[in-house]
Amino acid sequence: MSWVWSHLDLIWSSTLAHVALCVPAIVLGFAVSVPLGYWASRSTAARGVLLTLGNILYTIPGIALVVLVPVLLGLPILNPLNVTIALLVYAIAIMVRSAADAFASVDGDVRGSARAQGFSAAQLFWRVELPLAGPVLLAGVRVVSVSTISLATVAALVGIPSLGGFFTDGFQRSFLTEIVTGLVAVLLLAAVFDVVIGLIGRALMPWNRRRRLSAAAASSFTIPVPQTGGR
Repeated sequence: MSWVWSHLDLIWSSTLAHVALCVPAIVLGFAVSVPLGYWASRSTAARGVLLTLGNILYTIPGIALVVLVPVLLGLPILNPLNVTIALLVYAIAIMVRSAADAFASVDGDVRGSARAQGFSAAQLFWRVELPLAGPVLLAGVRVVSVSTISLATVAALVGIPSLGGFFTDGFQRSFLTEIVTGLVAVLLLAAVFDVVIGLIGRALMPWNRRRRLSAAAASSFTIPVPQTGGR
């Protein structure tokens, strides 16, 4: 523990660098995946192409993609943007499927009722489909956040600061304390992200919270069953 206390500044700076790599990828991944997922939910052909492409992209090893990005975009190899772009690709690959499933879960009768009431396509999306797809989208974002935080550790392999630096340095020096410190830091950061995203989801979707409370209240209410037969 003495090593941890004496290196708190390094742990904190590495954590901030890790967050800086992950947050843009998670936010942009969500923003890009929602319209793509909506398109995939409306078109069988688009769903097949997008989900297959996502599966292929996700099979690319992280270090290979981080090295490939600067080659394709002409960026310096040590530019943190390379890692963020690679993480964005992975985030979209995961989130598109979640978004497609989220919009596909919206009941067709609900859409039909909204159209019958004169909702335009934009109103139907923003006021009906997106709110109803919200819980599934939130679950997808939480998965993406954990995956992104984990994958961001590969940044250390190309010399970009992140919590992964504790793994590489610890293995090189056979120093278990540093490796465990990096592991715990990544786990804690993933937990914090999950809690924060969950709180944001609750704030943006109060109707979902009310629905859960109503369901809990209904489950606690039991109707007495009349006894039959003589005793």
